[in-house]
Amino acid sequence: MRRLVTVLLLACAALGIAPPAQAHNVLISSDPKDGAALSAPPQQITLVFDQPVRQGYAQIGVTGADGSAWADGAATVAAERVTVKVKPLTADGAYVVGYRILSADGHPVTGKIDFTLAGGGAPAPAPQETGAGTDAGAAAAEAAANGGAGMAVVWIVAALLVLAAGTAVALRRAGPRTSPDDQGGSDDAPVRPGEGARA
Repeated sequence: MRRLVTVLLLACAALGIAPPAQAHNVLISSDPKDGAALSAPPQQITLVFDQPVRQGYAQIGVTGADGSAWADGAATVAAERVTVKVKPLTADGAYVVGYRILSADGHPVTGKIDFTLAGGGAPAPAPQETGAGTDAGAAAAEAAANGGAGMAVVWIVAALLVLAAGTAVALRRAGPRTSPDDQGGSDDAPVRPGEGARA
């Protein structure tokens, strides 16, 4: 019996009756290519797979050497192609593109590629003024700031002095006044009970 089942299975496989198993999506190319050395920063990342990618599940991230993220928005899917825009890269170095998609057979597929940017980072914005004019302007601004602070201190000290002088004058005028009775003793001594004039 077992021999019969084995023979039937082999015969079906030979005739192609058994349905082929669906395979997961495989990345077949990318732009930029994996391991590429670029002289200009890419404006987008494109991944191409061997089968169509399911809509709504594709994710692509672009990470710099310092861990910063450079993907600009969500990934878009067009059949086998998955694309994401990239922010203007400002630093040379290595970048990693990580992806996660849902393959045609319903299984998630993850992976990564990398590329290197050399001499193509976006230049830093130049200062508006350069040379001695900038130094003179900075020195003038600093001097003005210091002068304004010095005048503020002078005004505060002057106000404190005026306040102290006014307080001293007010205290002198409001001092305790002494009555004539308080200046000298009284001649009328109190008479104790039981004491009278002696003849």
